[in-house]
Amino acid sequence: MPLAPGRHLDLLNEALELEAQGQAALLSGDTERGKEAMRGAADLYRCSWEHAQPDSYGRLIGLLKAAVIGGAGEHAAAYVREQLNDFAASPAAGYALAIAALVQEQDALAANAAETMREGSPAFVRAADAIVALAERDARAYERAVRAIVADFETRDRHLTGVAIADTALMLELLAAARGLACSPSSPLLPTLG
Repeated sequence: MPLAPGRHLDLLNEALELEAQGQAALLSGDTERGKEAMRGAADLYRCSWEHAQPDSYGRLIGLLKAAVIGGAGEHAAAYVREQLNDFAASPAAGYALAIAALVQEQDALAANAAETMREGSPAFVRAADAIVALAERDARAYERAVRAIVADFETRDRHLTGVAIADTALMLELLAAARGLACSPSSPLLPTLG
């Protein structure tokens, strides 16, 4: 269902555009500019959420992806957890909670929240597999899951118009690196951040 016009939608569109610019910069090897754009996109997602209660939790997921990739995941995770105090169980809300919990190293909560995602689309299920594997620190299961996410983006999905990058996999790889589990799947869509 399309969002009604208003400041919240303007901010959401600005967030998506800035995220696309950040992803393009990362793909071109401009890590500093890419991370800066991602942090800006995370701020815009947060502002969009605050201007109008969303119909879904997609803005919080966007906030977390952009923040983790931009290097500001801790602050974003705390904000998302605060917004999800009384969340309605849904795959998108479970996704936002699971990622926030991973950032805060609350692995049991992350695995539990990821189970809610299994009621969603196949993309949610693939992400849930990766999150549970990270929470359980299962390197083989994580590598299988993240490679499936990358393959899906390469063959079917492009997420943001004109920007080809497996941003979900990139976010998960950054979280995996902190656990010593990053698998660095070979993909032109998945730049390596220094």
